[in-house]
Parts: sequence; C-alpha cells; structure tokens
Amino acid sequence: MALIVQKFGGSSVANAERIKRVAQRVVDTKRKGHKLVVVVSALADTTDDLLALAAQITDCPSEREMDMLLATGEQVSISLLSMAIQKLGEKAISFTGPQVGIITDKTHTKARILDINTDRIDAALKSGHIVIVAGFQGKTVTEEITTLGRGGSDLTAVALAKALKAKHCEIFTDVDGIFTADPRIVSDARKLNQVSYDEILELASLGTQVMQSRSIEVGKKFDVPIYVRSSLNHSEGTLITKETQKMEDIMVSGVALNQNEAKITIFNVPDKPGVAAKIFKIIADHHINVDMIIQNKTETRTTDISFTVFKNELKRAMEAVWKAAKAVGAENVSCDENIAKVSIVGVGMKSHSGVASKMFGILAKNKINIDMISTSEIKISCVIEGNKGKKAAQVIHKEFGLGKNK
Repeated sequence: MALIVQKFGGSSVANAERIKRVAQRVVDTKRKGHKLVVVVSALADTTDDLLALAAQITDCPSEREMDMLLATGEQVSISLLSMAIQKLGEKAISFTGPQVGIITDKTHTKARILDINTDRIDAALKSGHIVIVAGFQGKTVTEEITTLGRGGSDLTAVALAKALKAKHCEIFTDVDGIFTADPRIVSDARKLNQVSYDEILELASLGTQVMQSRSIEVGKKFDVPIYVRSSLNHSEGTLITKETQKMEDIMVSGVALNQNEAKITIFNVPDKPGVAAKIFKIIADHHINVDMIIQNKTETRTTDISFTVFKNELKRAMEAVWKAAKAVGAENVSCDENIAKVSIVGVGMKSHSGVASKMFGILAKNKINIDMISTSEIKISCVIEGNKGKKAAQVIHKEFGLGKNK
C-alpha cells in the first residue's frame, strides 16, 4: 500500500458540495489501496474574511494574535471533511498542525518548520484512518500557535510527504496544472506536463499563485515528486520533478506577472563600505522580505538604492527603511506602488543565447519602459509601469511561442 499525501486548497473546499466532492475523491483513492494523509486549507475567502475582521478592530494587530485568529480557519475545514468522509463509510480523523507535532520557529505569521513528529499520524494510519491535517499551522516548542505564511498549506503537505516518506504529494487546486502563463491574463496559455523544481521555484517566487515557493524548496531538497492537479476533474496535471535533458531543450517554459510588489528608493546614501549591509540588516531585523535590488552611483560620492517589497508589507517596510536611512545618513526615501514585475523562466536559458535581447526587444517594440532588471541562470525579471503589466506578459508569451498554437 503506497502512502500518498494530498492537499486541497480553499477553492476546493469552498462550500458543502465541494467538500463532499473532495471527500468522494479521497475515498476513491483510499479504496484503490492507498494510505492517505490529506492536508486542507481554510474554506475559500475565510482567511481574507478573518484579516478583514481584524482590520476592523485595529490597523496594527499583534502577530501572535493574528496567528491565533487565522489558525481557526483550517480547523473548520478539516472537521467538515472528516465528517464527509465518515458519512461515505470510511474511517477518518482530523488533527490541527500542533496536534500532529509540526514544530516551527518563533516567527509569527511566517514561521519555518523545524521538525515533525509523525507518531500520531502513523498510529492513525495503522488503525486504518484517513488522516486529515490542518495546513498552514504549527506550534513552537513553548506551545505557541504559529502560521506558515500565505500558501502555507502547500508547505505542510510537502513537509509531511517528506517526513512520512510518501510515494508522492498531490496538490489539488481549481486549475488543471501549471501553465505557461496565468490563463486569466494570457488566453492561449498552455498547460505544462512537467516542470523542474528550479523553474517552478522561480515562478512561485515571481508571483505565480499555483504553489508556495517554500514548499518547492522542501520538495527539491528532499526530492519529493509533486503533482499539481485539478480537484474539479481527473486530468493528469503537472509533475514537478528533477531537471531533465528534455526540459533543457526548451528555451523558456513560462511567463510570470507579479503586481503585488512596491518599489522603495533610498536617496543619497553615503557611498562607502558597510552602508548597504547596515541598511538591509535593519530591514531584515523587521522581518521584511526584499526582492530585486539595484544601486545607482552618483558623482557626489553617494548612491541611490532601490528595491522591491510586498505591498502588504509596505507600511512596515517604510518604517524600517526610514530608520535605516537615518542610521546611515541618507537624505530621503520614496515608494512607488504603481509597478509590475514581468519575468520569463526556463532551465533552457542556460544553454540558449539571445534570450534577454529578445525579451527586451519585444518590450521596446511595445513602448514598455524597463525600470529595474534582475537575472539568474534560469530567469530574467523586469520591473515596469504597473498598468502595462498584463500587456507585457501577453506580448512576451507570444514572442517566445508559448501558446497552445505555437
């Protein structure tokens, strides 16, 4: 009997009918002879509703209390799914993250998993139960409730698959798999049958909503095969796996558009060793994630430093940046929320030349100016004006022949 970990997102358990449909799918898999651990997110929009409710109370809630609040969402969905499975005649039992021994560090709202004690899951599986686990949550060694950040249920599922030595991990969503671009933005986006860990890690970090980037990091580190599939049909989906020669033959695999970042610029920073380190140390101490960074030297022995952060962290980021600017003697700070980041990704970029010029050329042809550029071995990202993001993604997708009728 193979052990499989399945994860169902909020849209898959959005209401009673969908929960029943998921229960039937889980039971069908169990009756094929598999042992099952099922990770479930909160019902669709529940987390957003809880965030909105907290915002009505205070505009600066304690991160500890936010974890206490948000962790309640998954408790609803796991219990309902367990009931639905029991009604279909199978044994099922639900557990919260803390109950199954998911131990994290002390960073509230985006904690990292340190260890998983699988004893309770192992015992339940041995007794014939389908085990339902709340995604997105864990606890510290001092019994404090923590959450793993948005999309954290993916991380729960992949981490459990590794800890339990599962055959593979299945991530069920409301789409058929991973596409060459967001189909809501690029109408002829094509589903990929297979993608490498590195490619999807880049796509996830660039704003693709299919999976959380930290879950891919765990999958890659421990070689956990991950299937991304639709909960609404039985299509094969997309396999996330090790890089192969076949993948390297394709120059670009996908286009990503991220409209959830803002750009911060610190002006007239003293141009001397250790200043940048001091700035970003202060920002890091405030637990702010920084993405793209560029530095422009001037003729006055100062420099301007620009970088991007998530929009939902902009208020806290600006507070930290002003503190950093004063600490190093910089003159001013500004922010720009009207930006978009468009990126191309592909392991084949390592062995194909002219990719950057092709991307920059099509943007220029469409009169789209580039503000910032960031590259890696398999990625090129450009920050552009926010209202031109969708057009940029569409023309780049077409230029690289990624559509269904390529």
